Amino acid sequence: MRRRETLTEITERIERYDRFFGSFGYECPLPKHLKRTVNSGFPRYNLMVDAHFMAEMCAGILVAVADYGRFDGRLMLDLAEEGEICLGMGQLEWFTKQGEIVFRDETEIVCVLCQGADEKTRVREDTRNVLFYAYAVPGIEERYLREGLTIAAEIMSEFGQGTIEWLEIF
Repeated sequence: MRRRETLTEITERIERYDRFFGSFGYECPLPKHLKRTVNSGFPRYNLMVDAHFMAEMCAGILVAVADYGRFDGRLMLDLAEEGEICLGMGQLEWFTKQGEIVFRDETEIVCVLCQGADEKTRVREDTRNVLFYAYAVPGIEERYLREGLTIAAEIMSEFGQGTIEWLEIF
């Protein structure tokens, strides 16, 4: 019974993200990730991406993984202006909507919450410093962010022979 209750709670959190994304006119990837995980198990790509998926599905939150060494300077959470451009995964150009939540480094947008992460900071085989970050939408408690980010960090630490430098919720 406990597993069913846990799946119900995770599903409820994922539905909160889905409604939030829908309010901006975007499809949230989490419902499809959950369906695939329930039906087929966790996908396997590489340790960094696998840790990211495990964090999302075990905590029911949206998590991103990035190559920390590819950021230019300080990072900042911000609200976009209408029409800002982000070069997303696969070299896709994304145009922001007014007030859309974005993550920036000192030179450009590196993630648009409802559209995805950029190509520049995508993890690669040669990535050595990984940053996992998560966004909460209304109704998602801090403890779920901490749970998901801890899962990702511990997987990387144990199986990637790395160290956890810090884990902080802002």
